[in-house]
Amino acid sequence: MKVYTYSEARQRFADVLNIARSEEVVIKRRGGETFSIIFKKSKKSPFDVPGIETKATTKDILAAVRESRERSVEQIVEEDTT
Repeated sequence: MKVYTYSEARQRFADVLNIARSEEVVIKRRGGETFSIIFKKSKKSPFDVPGIETKATTKDILAAVRESRERSVEQIVEEDTT
C-alpha cells in the first residue's frame, strides 16, 4: 500500500493511478481524512454490445457497404480532378 498526501497525489496523479493498478493507494488530507484508490477491472469488453433485430440479410448489408465504398471512391476522384 502506497500513501500520499493530497498535494503529492495531485501533482503525480497519473503515477498514482498507474500504481493503483497493482496495489491500494491511500491519500491523506490535512484534516485527517483518508481516501483509498483501488483499481477495478472492467468485466466486459467494450466490443461486447447487444445485437439488433433487423430484416436485412447478409446480402443486403454487403450491397450497402459496396455502394458506400463506390460513392467514397467517386468523391475522391472528383476532388482530385478539381
